[in-house]
Amino acid sequence: VPYPPRNISVQIVPINRNSWEEHSGNFAEESFMGPQEIIRKEKVSRFSGNPPEIPAANTSAARPDYRYNNTEYETSSQPYWWSNEAESSEGEEEFVNAVSSDYEANDVNTSGKLTPEAPSFLPVQMVLTWLPPKPPTAFDGFHINIEREENSTEFLTVSEDTHKFVAELKEPGKYKLSVTTFSSSGSCEVRGSQSAKTLSFYISPSGEWIEELTEKPQHVAVTVLSSTTAMTSWTASQESSGNSTIVSVVSLTCQKQKESQRLEKHYCTEVNSSSSLIEHLVPGAQYQVVVYLRKGPLVGPPSDPVTFSIVPTGIKDLTLYPLGPTAVVLSWNRPFLGVFRKYVVEMFYFNPSTMTSEWTTYYEIAATVSLTASVKIGNLLPAWYYNFRVTMVTWGDPELSCCDSSTISFITAPVAPEITSIEYYNHLLYITWTYGGDGTDLSHSRMLHWMVIAEGKKKIKKSVTRSVMTAVLSLPPGDIYNLSVTACTERGSNTSLPHLVKLEPAPPKSLFAVNKTQTSVTLLWVEEGVADFFEVYCQQSGSGQETKVQEPVTVSSHVVTISSLTPATSYNCSVTTFSHNSPSIPTFIAVSTMVTEMNPNVVVISVLAILSILLIGLLLVTLIVLRRKHLQMARECGAGTFVNFASLERDGKLPYNWRRSVFAFLTLLPSCLWTDYLLAFYINPWSKNGLKKRKLTNPVQLDDFDGYIKDMAKDSDYKFSLQFEELKLIGLDIPHFAADLPMNRCKNRYTNILPYDFSRVRLVSMNEEEGSDYINANYIPGYNSPQEYIATQGPLPETRNDFWKMVLQQKSQIIVMLTQCNEKRRVKCDHYWPFTEDPVAYGDITLEMLSEEEHTDWVYRNFRISYADEVQDVMHFNYTAWPDHGVPTANAAESILQFVQMVRQKSAKSKGPMIIHCSAGVGRTGTFIALDRLLQHIRDHEFVDILGLVSDMRSYRMSMVQTEEQYIFIHQCVQLMWQKKKQQFCISDVIYENVSKS
Repeated sequence: VPYPPRNISVQIVPINRNSWEEHSGNFAEESFMGPQEIIRKEKVSRFSGNPPEIPAANTSAARPDYRYNNTEYETSSQPYWWSNEAESSEGEEEFVNAVSSDYEANDVNTSGKLTPEAPSFLPVQMVLTWLPPKPPTAFDGFHINIEREENSTEFLTVSEDTHKFVAELKEPGKYKLSVTTFSSSGSCEVRGSQSAKTLSFYISPSGEWIEELTEKPQHVAVTVLSSTTAMTSWTASQESSGNSTIVSVVSLTCQKQKESQRLEKHYCTEVNSSSSLIEHLVPGAQYQVVVYLRKGPLVGPPSDPVTFSIVPTGIKDLTLYPLGPTAVVLSWNRPFLGVFRKYVVEMFYFNPSTMTSEWTTYYEIAATVSLTASVKIGNLLPAWYYNFRVTMVTWGDPELSCCDSSTISFITAPVAPEITSIEYYNHLLYITWTYGGDGTDLSHSRMLHWMVIAEGKKKIKKSVTRSVMTAVLSLPPGDIYNLSVTACTERGSNTSLPHLVKLEPAPPKSLFAVNKTQTSVTLLWVEEGVADFFEVYCQQSGSGQETKVQEPVTVSSHVVTISSLTPATSYNCSVTTFSHNSPSIPTFIAVSTMVTEMNPNVVVISVLAILSILLIGLLLVTLIVLRRKHLQMARECGAGTFVNFASLERDGKLPYNWRRSVFAFLTLLPSCLWTDYLLAFYINPWSKNGLKKRKLTNPVQLDDFDGYIKDMAKDSDYKFSLQFEELKLIGLDIPHFAADLPMNRCKNRYTNILPYDFSRVRLVSMNEEEGSDYINANYIPGYNSPQEYIATQGPLPETRNDFWKMVLQQKSQIIVMLTQCNEKRRVKCDHYWPFTEDPVAYGDITLEMLSEEEHTDWVYRNFRISYADEVQDVMHFNYTAWPDHGVPTANAAESILQFVQMVRQKSAKSKGPMIIHCSAGVGRTGTFIALDRLLQHIRDHEFVDILGLVSDMRSYRMSMVQTEEQYIFIHQCVQLMWQKKKQQFCISDVIYENVSKS
């Protein structure tokens, strides 16, 4: 294949009107303006419709005269828009180079020549030049291809020596020129080169020549203005100056969609515009933009295509419908205007298998023309927190998605608990239940608590923390209860299947017989639990006759009078409770009717006689006993010493231990002076603070403490027992009148643990009612302050408001709880703080749990209490590994000491007293306070006085350190404290020695 020609160029030379008129009758319409040799020419017309009109006979348009290798071909008429000046006239040789002859029209008058009118368009001359192909190239000639407005084409062949071609263009329009090289191989095969360059230009009707546009727009960019509009920009050049542009836009999304799924129509086919603003875009679609330069009808080469996408606007109205604990339905609406490929449904949750929170794709839904879509999401975890998100993903590359804001959160409902066992004894109902399978994780679930409900004639509710699956309810006997356990979350709950429990009625309590007469007796009793009615039977002792109350007594009545009885007769009566047609165990009482009335005087005389005989006998016995003691003491003390009783008189209060001095100097008279002996009894002085001030003490050096414990532990801790028995005498005579008031008795958890009046905490109340200042709590002195601690009982449901009032009024910032709410199926303390982080009101005080941290042996919580404008943060330390009335195991001594030390460190910045409680507020509470005080004391001293410390605490609150086991445990902890301190001393000595040597 030969190389193409080089340096192809074209030039348009206009012909002025005067020259054309002057020579229009002298020149043939087709003339050679050589030197040029035409070997062959072909003409092809391409018209879409009716062909254009054939020019008049005076034109050369109808001359079919093509020659190639001395052969004439007649194929079609020559186009009327140009004249080839290289064409020879008839009769001339094939290759000519001469001036054209005059042309005479056949249809003109013989009188003169035709002077044609000047046409509206003046012909122009086209001069096409080129150079031979680069050597070495063997070729035979050139092909010239001339095309006008894609309607007709002129194909010419010139010799190899021709490098210039001139033609006259007689019609305006758009032209395309190309020159190629050809070579012949034999008589059949002709090989042609490719066109090195195609020249385009435009001749306007006015004869203006417009050159081809060769430069394409550079740096085309698209800026998205909104979801429906964008702006196109590009870099202007010298060639583009003054030229117009064409912006071509086509949607790539339409090409990727089936026609039935298309949600846009405007740009599915290419749309051209002269404006740089692109409108009517669709969110979610991807578009391609190409920019062309245009000058007149000529259009330059296209720019590099630019692709841009419109972000989808996202779904609307995302709604969630729960379908039980493990499934939900998500429903949403798509925007009316928008295109996208698919919906992606994602969910965010804590995965217990990986222990991470993550977004996962749950489902993908192909886009449809429907405006509404929904999906069911199953296999969810019950009582779990989820975030669901639905995004729209586009067809583009890369894909775009929208929007993260289309998110909805939800907490699934818990599954229903299953009650596994129910036991009832001592008026307490014990319920146990299970939840989910064996691998159910409650630590990361949103389960808040359990609500245990027993519904009978009375409805009893109890809230239980989620980590416990047992509950104890105090239910009145004699009723039928519908038991259920409800699992509660923040947004929902689920209840177990109901269990019916029928409690047998309780027998009447405190059965008494009153108002006895000769023929009747009245029975009184106390109703316990639920009763529909009572039945009372009385039967004469030793007889088979039975008297029955015919009508049962109503529930509201617990008194009955049995009449028509026999005087002076004994009866066995029973009272049975009936509830729901079930009888209780009967309660029995023996009663007797009165005898027939006697003469009043006879009765009085008989009674006086009997009393006189009894008094005389008692007096004789007393005299005999006193006489024997008199003789025995006289022998022991001697009769030679006599003390005048007058010398023992003392003005004012008797001194303490006066009793001992009296016995030391008391002697008996030798004679039998009974009156004097009776006056010589010992004097026992009483003081309000007598026993309180009696303080026991037993200091021990810490270096000798190991041996001291071994000695105390001999004979089964015998000496420990002796010390602890002495402690029991402390505080027995200290009054506690406020605790015994009727309105305060219900505020005491235990009737034998009451606060002393002189050290009790008094609440400040706007209510001046008696008892409004009472709470079962005492101040206890500490190592740093006389009111360093407040020892109190575990709050009751009735006193938890008072408890928080005390915390706020005392400015306490630390609460130490040494019990669990339920231990061994018994309620030890009320759950006096919120189950969740939502604020809860306790009277006028609002409490909010800010955080909760669970450790092996304790739980740390942080509370915020507020009252009016006052806000206070409180730290709550709950030690959960300490048994009631007992002590932690020997291995757990370090754990409790670590807990005590941690609390002490946190209390450094605390302003108010530290509040300590267990259940009663004396046993574990007293042990904790003793350990905290001793931990600080041993830091600064090398002796301890545990007996004196416990004695001091008991003088402020009764029974502090409640059991001997707890008393011994304190000694064991002190031994461990001292060992730790000695180890620290050894380490510091070694460090000092090493430093000295260095």
